[in-house]
Amino acid sequence: METMRKTGIVLALALCLGLYAGCEKKAPPLTAMRLATGGSTGTYYAYGTALGRVFEERLGLRVVVQTTAAAVANIALVQSGSADFAFVQNDVMTYAYNGTDIFSAEGAQKDFSAVAGLYPEVCHIVAAGGVAGIAGLKGLRVSVGEGGSGTALNAAQILAAYGMSFADIKRENLNFGDSAKALAAGEIDAFFCTAGTPTPALVELASSVPIRILPISEARRKLLVSEYPYYTAHTVPAGTYPGVEEDVNTLAVQATLVVNNTIQADDVYKVTRALFEGKAEISAAHPKGAELSLESAILGIPVPFHPGALKYYREKGALK
Repeated sequence: METMRKTGIVLALALCLGLYAGCEKKAPPLTAMRLATGGSTGTYYAYGTALGRVFEERLGLRVVVQTTAAAVANIALVQSGSADFAFVQNDVMTYAYNGTDIFSAEGAQKDFSAVAGLYPEVCHIVAAGGVAGIAGLKGLRVSVGEGGSGTALNAAQILAAYGMSFADIKRENLNFGDSAKALAAGEIDAFFCTAGTPTPALVELASSVPIRILPISEARRKLLVSEYPYYTAHTVPAGTYPGVEEDVNTLAVQATLVVNNTIQADDVYKVTRALFEGKAEISAAHPKGAELSLESAILGIPVPFHPGALKYYREKGALK
């Protein structure tokens, strides 16, 4: 009898270790979605709200759009299952999946996968009128984004390209909305903001006080792109923000939608399909929706796609 019991246990374990990890915990079919975005005045939240409406209307889901500290915090939320889907920067996603840089202590985060690249996230360095340039930030009051955010990581890398670190500035860790309010009130001199253009907090700020978007020099852009390949050169066109009347050369990363791996493939397939089929509705609600395409959705994604998303891209011929 004991031998038979042990044999049964061994067989059960063998089944659990079989193809597709049959005993691995999987979420039930989606009826509600927790979508982690960013601060309430940033592009993640505005774009996520537009996505939420599309998913509710097209899929019949109840969507909870969560405000968060953005990319780094969102990795933790989706990795732990506290969010089903989340917005992250492709640079932060790379560090998390490989367990490098800011994730070296935690190690590799493997419980999420990619759904789609959505749009470029632009590195804005916003300053009051009297700030000469990035090199002139030394000794000034500068917000580098919330602690644990992708913006803070970009700020550290850009400052390093100019021979500076956070020790060289009077650092504040404010979100986009609070940074804009602080600049308008004269409480800080500049702030970093990595977000899609136009960013609502910056539009509102530039409508009330004169601002500058500080350019990153060509030499520093080339240096950063060579050291961090997820960066791309980007130009903010004149007129994007009130009073900013010249093109501004800077850098960008890619905003990416990711998903917890326990979400069923059929559900992720439906979400991916609704994302692309709902492009017109997303674009009507937020201008960044117009930048979504099958071609750009699969570029700059260094982590595996979820099987559900992969099925959609293969059906459309975007991936083999």
